[in-house]
Amino acid sequence: MKVDVLLGLQWGDEGKGKVVDVLTPRYDVVARFQGGPNAGHTLEFEGQKYVLRSIPSGIFQGDKINIIGNGVVLDPALFKAEAEALEASGHPLKERLHISKKAHLILPTHRVLDAAYEAAKGDAKVGTTGKGIGPTYTDKVSRNGLRVGDVLHNFEEKYAAAKARHEQILKSLDFKYDLTEIEKAWMEGIEYIKQFQLIDSEVEVNNLLYQDRSILCEGAQGTMLDIDFGSYPFVTSSNTVCAGACTGLGIAPNRIGEVYGIFKAYCTRVGSGPFPTELFDETGDKICTIGHEFGSVTGRKRRCGWIDLVALKYSIMINGVTKLIMMKSDVLDTFDTIKACVAYKIGNEEIDYFPYEIDDTVEPIYVELPGWQTDMTKMQSEDEFPEEFNAYLSFLEEQLGVQINIVSVGPDRDQTILRYTEE
Repeated sequence: MKVDVLLGLQWGDEGKGKVVDVLTPRYDVVARFQGGPNAGHTLEFEGQKYVLRSIPSGIFQGDKINIIGNGVVLDPALFKAEAEALEASGHPLKERLHISKKAHLILPTHRVLDAAYEAAKGDAKVGTTGKGIGPTYTDKVSRNGLRVGDVLHNFEEKYAAAKARHEQILKSLDFKYDLTEIEKAWMEGIEYIKQFQLIDSEVEVNNLLYQDRSILCEGAQGTMLDIDFGSYPFVTSSNTVCAGACTGLGIAPNRIGEVYGIFKAYCTRVGSGPFPTELFDETGDKICTIGHEFGSVTGRKRRCGWIDLVALKYSIMINGVTKLIMMKSDVLDTFDTIKACVAYKIGNEEIDYFPYEIDDTVEPIYVELPGWQTDMTKMQSEDEFPEEFNAYLSFLEEQLGVQINIVSVGPDRDQTILRYTEE
């Protein structure tokens, strides 16, 4: 048995949560392998809207095992609030959710450090969510982190030492803060976490594989935010690519099966960083408004632009994508013309690959296609697609070299159309 991996191919916010929820009926296990509460996966069904930050999107399927892997960073206070809200809406978690002992904890002082570091950067700030993700991964790599398993072993001593070290840094930065309320909620979260099954996740995942249980690995953010392969330094602090499933869950590379790559029919980005196809005109505003492009965690307005096939081909290559899933097709329903970036112009040179570095001088080269100008939100099958939309799909598949297996035509789980028969 192999694991399948589902991840984003752009700068995040592609709609991974909905797709995981659509795909979970065919899997026994859903496992989150990286990221933290800076990533919100939005799911809508039966008239309800849910935003998951740390909990895997398979939690709504009652008979599934959900695993928070070792590659995830967990904020106990935010986790408690998220979990209690789900339980209050009728979704019991304690028998469904397992947490890796090796997952690192986001401390209250990590959040303060995040704010202090961003303030110190001034105009060069990355635009983090302020959730303490970067400082937590920094401590992990420098071998100073606290892990979930530490709550069972000399925790008070370990926490005090980590807090004191952070406070020395904050003193050197002359940054003012008050931990009283945030630390109180955090400690309550620590006690709450103890009620869950804390596991050696790499052992459990591999045992499940040996038992021929089917597993879907869920990524957060998007490939272009990967710490190694994204638009550095405007990236997140973890490996968002397919390889992150191996390190974030303890899975051998030869255990990877299908790789589902998710992308929007256009492109968005939150925070700072290069964005070659970004639109600063009425078209960009229209995409933002129709697509409700505001962060599910931060509420920040997303920058919007046409689809970037240069970056998308790069993401497909890095991840070894076997199947594509296109989200938010319906957002473009009313446009006369659809544009797709097929190359970059940098100075006097035209390139069709993603370079070492991109900045505001990169000029996108577009191909224009006719819009379909049809409301697709009520469509139930591929047979109903307008001719122009089919042409858009064919163009994308030809450019990307991978089939688009699933098309989303709205936010609800029912607004999902399968284009190819799944074996």
